[in-house]
Amino acid sequence: MQVPNIKKRPAMLRWLGIFALLIVPHVVQATQWRGNVGAQSRNKGRQVLAFLPNEIWIHEGDSIQWTFNVDEPHTLTFLKPGQVRPPFPAGCPGFGFSASPASFDGSTCVSTAPFMAGQKFEVHFPAGGNFKFVCLIHANMTGVVHVLPLQEALPHSQHFYDEQAEDAAEQLLSDVDADHENEHSHGENQVIAGTGEVSATPGGSNTLSIMRFLNHTTVIHAGQTVEWSNSDPVTAHTITFGTEPANPIPPAGKFTKDADGALHATISSASDSVHSGFIVAAPQDQIGLPQSPTSTTRLRITFTQPGTYPYICALHDTLGMKGTIIVLP
Repeated sequence: MQVPNIKKRPAMLRWLGIFALLIVPHVVQATQWRGNVGAQSRNKGRQVLAFLPNEIWIHEGDSIQWTFNVDEPHTLTFLKPGQVRPPFPAGCPGFGFSASPASFDGSTCVSTAPFMAGQKFEVHFPAGGNFKFVCLIHANMTGVVHVLPLQEALPHSQHFYDEQAEDAAEQLLSDVDADHENEHSHGENQVIAGTGEVSATPGGSNTLSIMRFLNHTTVIHAGQTVEWSNSDPVTAHTITFGTEPANPIPPAGKFTKDADGALHATISSASDSVHSGFIVAAPQDQIGLPQSPTSTTRLRITFTQPGTYPYICALHDTLGMKGTIIVLP
């Protein structure tokens, strides 16, 4: 009888192990990537309305966790291709807001509720594709995720995206032109309610919004009129005296309409309540789409009595967007 050669067994086991590695499919561990939503100045008056970065390449099966960094609310929303953009309070049509972690493959809408500083949201991408994402609150705040097959090499690392996000935020926040381009363009007794600039990358659009009233302390005489307008191309603002309404969208108070379409109210006491509703910049038309309707772009208020009249933007007063009208005899 032949005695087995025990010394040969370790070598045979090694070869079996190598053979098993060759025939068993290689499992690639999914990667979790990171992104940021928004950036702001220390006084919160300068708000970067942007996804940072707003373009990222990942593999099928990977996920991205976005961190919300600002006191201005945003949503992170993936719509189905061709889906009509819903209003932000509604979220995804039919089921509202998504829980984290969510999964998106282009077949079903995914959306956060309006999130602010400190909140996080993760999205898993099981299938390949190029998926646009948006903020439902800010029209020009968009980005794209490119989900590639596992065999394709990715062009960038997480370190690259971190540096890109930091550089983009710094460049937008340091843009001094947005502060001053409208500072001296208003006439007598005119207040600019916010200003801003829109920029673009191949991945989407970013906006810097200045959440301040330019000429925020205005001195007039009794019987004179102050006019407000909005120079921010994206962000709506309100002019709110007295009691802040529960719903900031429609005007509240006694208004007439001037011949040029501006709302006009009269205030005789610091206890009077007047709320403009949304004051927005003139809408921009796009070729191939129906013409945009006119909107409320100006508010005028006549002050009949001397006094000090504080007011706020009901949407952004927590960011410090406040003003005062001082009425002399």
